[in-house]
Amino acid sequence: MAGGGFCRLPNGTVVVALTLTRPSGGTGPGTGPGTGPGAPVRVLVHAANRARALTRLRNLGLRAVYLRGNDRPPTPDEITAVLHHPDGLLWRAAPQAGQELWHPIRALLGPAGYAGPARPAA
Repeated sequence: MAGGGFCRLPNGTVVVALTLTRPSGGTGPGTGPGTGPGAPVRVLVHAANRARALTRLRNLGLRAVYLRGNDRPPTPDEITAVLHHPDGLLWRAAPQAGQELWHPIRALLGPAGYAGPARPAA
């Protein structure tokens, strides 16, 4: 489920929207039925260019993130949401059920703030 796209803003920056599968370590908001590990989420990233937007996600541990084509670009409401967030990185369940609000990315990645492999306890 690799739907995504981008929109170039008048100031030269871009907003990238991707539909990804929820990482297994995710906790926090939106963890009801149908939103467990592997459920689709819509992620928005505001960055200087498309490559930097994808790099921001890869640095958080979402390694297999690619943007192929522009089949599902961000809507005007999604662009407004990500521009008004201080981190410029948001997510919510996809497809949206009801009036779910956008969440900061750390709510998706869990308490460690990283979606990479879990480290064994020492």
